[in-house]
Amino acid sequence: MRVVALRGANEVKSNTAEDILSATDKLMREILTRNALKTEDLVSCIFTLTPDLDAQFPAAAARAMGLSSVPLLCAREIPVPGALPNIIRVLIHAYMDRPAEHVYLGEAAKLRLDLTGAQ
Repeated sequence: MRVVALRGANEVKSNTAEDILSATDKLMREILTRNALKTEDLVSCIFTLTPDLDAQFPAAAARAMGLSSVPLLCAREIPVPGALPNIIRVLIHAYMDRPAEHVYLGEAAKLRLDLTGAQ
């Protein structure tokens, strides 16, 4: 097996802890399902939020899913003018023996129209 990097993003309805946790949970579950990943396959996860989202750490949702043994990090996206608002992104490093499927949900699919799996 080799270490691969998987990307994903999801839109967040509003800047509330509940919406950030819900969007993160949905994104992480979809990435793990589509890529047939288990907790023991994960090396680390880096989450970023657009500047308009600050009500909760997305890592809290990953821990609630049982990923507490995986190193998790949260950061802020660069505030580029005109960028999509209310977006959570994740970069996951994992051990896999197949190509990674990146996952972009909701409005975040606009970030990577080049990916057929971005839906």
